[in-house]
Amino acid sequence: MEALKDTMAGITTLFQDRMSGFEAELHNAPAGSSTSRDCLVKEFISFKKFILEMLDCLQKQIDLLALGLDNLEMRGRRKMVLLHGVTEQAKEDTAQVAAEVVRCHLKLTDFTVGDIRRCHRMGRQAGTSKPRPILCKLRDVNLRDSIWFAKTRLKGTGITVSEFLTRTRHRLFMCAREKFGVNNCWSKQGLIYVLGSDGSRHRVNSMSDLENIMQVSDDVVSPIASAQSSSPSPSPAPKKARRAAARK
Repeated sequence: MEALKDTMAGITTLFQDRMSGFEAELHNAPAGSSTSRDCLVKEFISFKKFILEMLDCLQKQIDLLALGLDNLEMRGRRKMVLLHGVTEQAKEDTAQVAAEVVRCHLKLTDFTVGDIRRCHRMGRQAGTSKPRPILCKLRDVNLRDSIWFAKTRLKGTGITVSEFLTRTRHRLFMCAREKFGVNNCWSKQGLIYVLGSDGSRHRVNSMSDLENIMQVSDDVVSPIASAQSSSPSPSPAPKKARRAAARK
């Protein structure tokens, strides 16, 4: 963080000094001298290029810092899971409700309320019939993994289990689902994966990763589509043959 502040302060000071110098040279340049103005223009273009390169470097540092903070936040969520679709009752004991779901539906019969460190419904009550998800922070990571790997037993119950992703990763995950489809996107240990059109698995860390995967998928699909469009279409069957097939 200190390095980022120092870089920003250095760029600001350099920008102010150089712009003051350009302004002074512009005022002192003779009115009819084109040579001085040409030199000033060249220096300005060079300085502009330098500033843009420095801003790009600064943006990369900010991205790395944001990624580090996101990783740190996700690490703090390793013991958490979200339970969706669990019926909500007034004045319920949320921890007891979650424990009942784990025991009855996930078949983890040894699970108790004591295995839950913190448990509550997410968001405010909206007055709708849709229940709010339950956030559970569990005793340890192994217990969380047991629930995660048993989630296939929830099929057909209307209840699902998901990871408690950070806001950045959740936004990225939803965007990936929109682009690649629900069945081709998943998360594991806080990491997001997508299945490309070529059948290969890709790990997605940022929007730029998602755009690159989409570009590769488009490059793969385009030749196939053009080949299919250029191939001759089969000639239609004779009318008598179609009628015979219809009777069968």
